[in-house]
Amino acid sequence: MWHHYHHDLDARIRLLIITQFYPPDYAATGQLIEELAIKLSQKEFKVHVFTGQPGYAFSTASAPKYEQIHQLSIQRSQISRFWSQRIRGKALNGLLFCLRAVLHIVRAAMHHDIAVLTTAPPYLPVLGYFARRLLGLRYICLVYDLYPDVAVRLGVLKPNHRLTQIWRWINCKVWGQAEQIIVLSSTIRDHIVENYGIPAHRISIIHSWTDPSLVIPRPKSDNWFAQRHGLDRTFTVLYSGNMGRCHDLETVMATAKLLRHEQVRFVFVGDGAKRSLCMQLAEDYGLQNCLFLPYQDKQDLPYSLTACDLSLVSLSRGMEGLLAPSKLYGCLAAGRPVAVICDDRSYLKDLVTEAECGEAFQQGDREGLAAFILHLMAHPQRVEAMGQAGRTYLEHHFTPDIIAEHYAQVICRSAGRSRRPQLLPSAAPQRQAVPVSDRLD
Repeated sequence: MWHHYHHDLDARIRLLIITQFYPPDYAATGQLIEELAIKLSQKEFKVHVFTGQPGYAFSTASAPKYEQIHQLSIQRSQISRFWSQRIRGKALNGLLFCLRAVLHIVRAAMHHDIAVLTTAPPYLPVLGYFARRLLGLRYICLVYDLYPDVAVRLGVLKPNHRLTQIWRWINCKVWGQAEQIIVLSSTIRDHIVENYGIPAHRISIIHSWTDPSLVIPRPKSDNWFAQRHGLDRTFTVLYSGNMGRCHDLETVMATAKLLRHEQVRFVFVGDGAKRSLCMQLAEDYGLQNCLFLPYQDKQDLPYSLTACDLSLVSLSRGMEGLLAPSKLYGCLAAGRPVAVICDDRSYLKDLVTEAECGEAFQQGDREGLAAFILHLMAHPQRVEAMGQAGRTYLEHHFTPDIIAEHYAQVICRSAGRSRRPQLLPSAAPQRQAVPVSDRLD
């Protein structure tokens, strides 16, 4: 067993973050990690990020191998891009990144106090388990998407498949050795507690965020993105971000079909496995009210996110508790109402209800979503009021400073350091974990 030397208690905590995606990659998880790493490096942390070259969605295929920004250092390994839009290709690329990360951990373990390992790729936290057992490195698991459960819900794996059973057993081992597990929503925590037997007190709920100083509400009349695409002349419904298998876009397309004769435009900004499906449905339905655009550079997001009158966030049926869409927080910052398509028990429904910034609709409820859009079209004052309420809610709960402080508290506690927590606004509404036996059918 290797042991870390203990340095002065006043010294910075040496934090290692390992994640496959990081800017200039467009992946939302990577962009959030970048903002988090910068904020933590401005606190009591010396942060080192080990990541890959752009490999998910990008306009720049390569980035510097090494970067140093004050107390933040970034090291990028080579990355493979085998069939990056297909499940098997993503799995292979993730596995190859993990192999490179193994070598990095072996070299870096003695020089860090604690590591944060993301589930990008899903099996990356396994490295933390072995680093803890063999090298003595403490680690925290940051869970974005809960595998193999997502793969089972998508039909990629069968519930009783040997690989599924092994993967779940590994999750229990990995989470059991972790100092803490960070999840993005209360329903993800509930799922882990109920299905994996991990005590709730070992799971911290920390939401994603958006910087309200970067995404600022602006009228479409003063928005070049809206004007370039003719969105300043019509009521616009925006879906921005990952158009993947876990997101219900079929309900959105069915709603667009219902409203094909109304003065409303549906704009899709992003990419993913369902993008081609949506484009095919638009062609099959003969829709002229749909516009498909690629991912936008980060500096253009303040304009693309505000080039609408209503934002959409969705989860496919059965995905609640397995992942949390990060696109929600940009929608709130943009000062636009939000329509969420989700299960009735979703934390998304709780959030928009608490914030009074939109409405929630169950998957398949095209009539309800269409009626909400028509209501907003007829009542522009409601658009303004809901949008402002959502932004105010974000400013009180989901800014980079607020969220970074939550992370700092968890990391310090996990590293065995004490710190005086800063005063924070009240937390977002959370559902309490309830054992399966206590739930009603």
